[in-house]
Amino acid sequence: MTSLATGRGTFPHGIHPPERKHPAAEAPIEVLPTPAEVRIALLQHLGAPCEATVSPRTEVNLGDLVGDSKAFVSAPVHASVTGLTGRTSVATLPNGRHVPVIPIKAAGSGPSAETQPFSGQSLFDDIFGGDWPKDSFDQYEPQQILDAVRKAGLVGLGGAAFPTHVKLTRNPDKPIHTLLINACECEPYLTSDYRLMLEAPAPIITGALLAQRAIGAQRTIICIEDNKPDAARTLRQAAEGASIQVNVLRTKYPQGDERQLIVSVLGAEVPTGGLPLDIGIVVLNVGTCAALARAVLRGKPLTHRIVSVSGGGIKQPKNLLVPIGASYGDLVTYCGGFTDDVARVVAGGPMMGFTIGALDVPVTKGASGLTALSQTEVRKADETTCVRCGRCVDVCPVGLVPTKIALASKAGDMALAQRYHIIACMECGCCAYVCPASIPLVQLIRLGKIRLPKAKA
Repeated sequence: MTSLATGRGTFPHGIHPPERKHPAAEAPIEVLPTPAEVRIALLQHLGAPCEATVSPRTEVNLGDLVGDSKAFVSAPVHASVTGLTGRTSVATLPNGRHVPVIPIKAAGSGPSAETQPFSGQSLFDDIFGGDWPKDSFDQYEPQQILDAVRKAGLVGLGGAAFPTHVKLTRNPDKPIHTLLINACECEPYLTSDYRLMLEAPAPIITGALLAQRAIGAQRTIICIEDNKPDAARTLRQAAEGASIQVNVLRTKYPQGDERQLIVSVLGAEVPTGGLPLDIGIVVLNVGTCAALARAVLRGKPLTHRIVSVSGGGIKQPKNLLVPIGASYGDLVTYCGGFTDDVARVVAGGPMMGFTIGALDVPVTKGASGLTALSQTEVRKADETTCVRCGRCVDVCPVGLVPTKIALASKAGDMALAQRYHIIACMECGCCAYVCPASIPLVQLIRLGKIRLPKAKA
């Protein structure tokens, strides 16, 4: 077991890109009016895809199950609006993957959404409002919590979208001593977690305590960067009387990656190819904790999530509570549209997100933001030959040699890419950010990971 040592509040290497979280950070969460149609992707998580559990032209209510799988590593999906299902079609997600989707034509869509069971502020209050206890939750057996989490379709809302019930399942051979709650949100522009911490800290604390009960951890630590002092204060106040510690860490990207977070807080390292579970640690995102509390205490599935719409290319940056399956175009329209100098639209943040060429892409459970970059925010430079400056090595949080991995991938030499540990790359984008030759290092490494299974075969 890893000792319960304390880290130094930071990790080796990394970068300090401009945060650019304003003005979105000052924008309170608003509820997106019910769109005319949502498209529920049957694969929004790591693991096995779901199969449709409803037929076309079926009337469904908000929260009804529409897709499920018998696989352990999977997560069911639910209707995020009340309406009529359509024929299953295919959508392309931001990562380029083609997945089946169930369209649902919403009943009573539009700004008023009067026929929807919840709309406007009432929806926000239903999801995050009310009383959230902070007792020990001894009345809940760990399996009860897991069953509720699985039934609700919870996945990691920080972006990884790993099924939460799998992460919380106890392994007798690998007991958990520490639960870390990731409140860093280190990606530039993104502010959805920040606004959640300010506006609804109570369900975060409740969800963290329930998760601690499920995994049997000795302690729970909320980890937040020092560029969010007001959120840290709010969480500390919400955690009063609960056995939860709030640790403030030094701001650096990518602090929010669980491996770097573990180093910063506990001074421990996850072995290459391993998981935090292997050293007795579980990491959950703050949004996941809030959804977990609602799933266990109120029996509500994951149907909505907070998405930040930000960047110099959007007219009115906002943080929106949106139904899963709404299109990115719905979000852009509600935010006033693009500015005249918009240059690039990214699903997620600029460091780890994916550029999208169309706005009909459906929002999934792991979608934390939409970043519209203006002409001045996009760095324009022609790619040149690698000058072997070593900057990518200096900033890589995992200690890799990114340029060698990328060039091996570009040449199609996957055996060489494996020798340079391509799988260990977490695609944080630090290397590409500092590269003076403007080599698309991350994109080349991602391409290599796609080619790798075929090369092994």
